[in-house]
Amino acid sequence: MPRIAMIGAGSIVFCKTLFKDIVATPALRNSEFRFMSRTLPKLERMKKYADRVIADNGLDATTMITTDREEALKDADYVIVMLQIGGVDAFEQDYLVPLKHGVDQCIGDTLGPGGVFRTLRTVPEMLAIANDVLRLCPDAYLLNYVNPMATICWSLGTVPGLKYVGLCHGVQTTLDLIAGYVGLPKEEIDYLAAGINHMGWFLSMEHRGKDLYPLFKERCEQPEYYVNEKVRIETMRHFGYFMTESTGHLSEYLPWFRANKDQRDTYCDEPAFGGESGAYYKWCKLIAGEIDKVDMLEEEPTDITKRSVEYCSYILEALETGKVFKFQGNVRNDNYITNLPNGCTAEVPVFADRLGLHPTVVGDLPPQCAALNMMNVNVQRLAVDAAMQGDPELAMAACAVDPLTSACLDLRQIRAMVAEMLDAEAEWLPQFAGKALRATPGIPTPPGTKHAEVPLDPALAVVHRFGELAEKASE
Repeated sequence: MPRIAMIGAGSIVFCKTLFKDIVATPALRNSEFRFMSRTLPKLERMKKYADRVIADNGLDATTMITTDREEALKDADYVIVMLQIGGVDAFEQDYLVPLKHGVDQCIGDTLGPGGVFRTLRTVPEMLAIANDVLRLCPDAYLLNYVNPMATICWSLGTVPGLKYVGLCHGVQTTLDLIAGYVGLPKEEIDYLAAGINHMGWFLSMEHRGKDLYPLFKERCEQPEYYVNEKVRIETMRHFGYFMTESTGHLSEYLPWFRANKDQRDTYCDEPAFGGESGAYYKWCKLIAGEIDKVDMLEEEPTDITKRSVEYCSYILEALETGKVFKFQGNVRNDNYITNLPNGCTAEVPVFADRLGLHPTVVGDLPPQCAALNMMNVNVQRLAVDAAMQGDPELAMAACAVDPLTSACLDLRQIRAMVAEMLDAEAEWLPQFAGKALRATPGIPTPPGTKHAEVPLDPALAVVHRFGELAEKASE
């Protein structure tokens, strides 16, 4: 009987999806589910629904709920994490404070000021969970669904001996889009995708040995296809490869698509996750409000149908039975992608079987793809360091090198925004207590300010000398 600890099980919609996937898997139908969250009401609803599924389908599975993480983790075989530190209240600050300062985000959970501050809130908790896993269930696999995926997995990669992988559905859903564009069943498309989370690249796509990229690119040039994914398609037109995240996401990871109203009107004009301002925050706020009012699972069907696109149940099935499963996983980059830094989070093909998880070596990405990835990796590195060290200056640096933020604001404006965010989110950032950003008031340089006499590099001295001679000649 596999013992499965689901940490953050108050995330009812997502927890329900993974639970249903697992009990839809014959090898996992006798699992022991341990639903854990910090508060009971949502857990009680989840258990009530799960017990109905088990009873209605005659399963041997069992469930329990707890607010004690140690109780959930004790001797667990698998740990699935799906928490959100600060919930919608913190997310509101991630969106509204940057918007006030001139940074308009659509999603705000991966990069941008929202992604940086979600990292700051979440990394300490994830490291605490990782150390609890090593103490209470050292042989367990930790499957992470928490965003920002890349920074969370980067921090997990600093914990020696931890068996973990980060899971996202960006590749699966993008494959659905590609299949629709080329008019083929997705099961018949062979592909290689690799990069970083939310910015992986379809390096190849084929059907029975035939390259599908020419047809796909031809379709993307047609207005009715282009309008669906303007940012992704425009990026492909200039850099050659298609990415694994939607327009709403990708518009935040690059500096060219939502830094001003003209760009947003041109590229981010679709509703909701097609680029709308605050789309994900507004959706989360709506769902949270509905969950508080009613039991969303009370009328939910209990019949067991086919599994969702989420990888989780397939990975557990492979680890339990040896049935090999290939998926896109987020892992510590140990030379899997050779032109991205070791230690960062790489998203590469991974094989699961009874012996464990086996990431594959991709080698170099096309240099232009690696360069765009590095725009994000640099932010991720600084955000992880800021979260682990509680250093407000590193938090400022992470936002300052963020592609969207730096396209919208100058350094003084960024510093003011970060200071306000640190203050607004202080209750969820205990590692920053008692620390503040340095004050950097402007230095006035009134007209006629005399330059200080300083030694010049010989080459610069020649330039200055020629400049003086030119001024005299013109008099």
